[in-house]
Amino acid sequence: MPIYAYRCDECGFSKDVLQKISDPVLTDCLSCGKPAFKKQLTAAGFQLKGTGWYVTDFRGGKAPATGTAPATPSESAPATSAAPDASS
Repeated sequence: MPIYAYRCDECGFSKDVLQKISDPVLTDCLSCGKPAFKKQLTAAGFQLKGTGWYVTDFRGGKAPATGTAPATPSESAPATSAAPDASS
């Protein structure tokens, strides 16, 4: 069931009400009793679930986990000489 935000134009009282879509709109203020209770226009809230979303996979700067082991080089890097170059 959606949550609707209401505000009274007379006294400024506001309240969030859990209502069915088929329920009638509230018109009488719960605080002052005047018929000035109006439904407010608010942003809809939603939650992204699963993988593939920026919030769940890419926010930390890491690639999403695919379930495979990371690739390791099959050959070792060429060894470097520990002796200093003899330059004259």
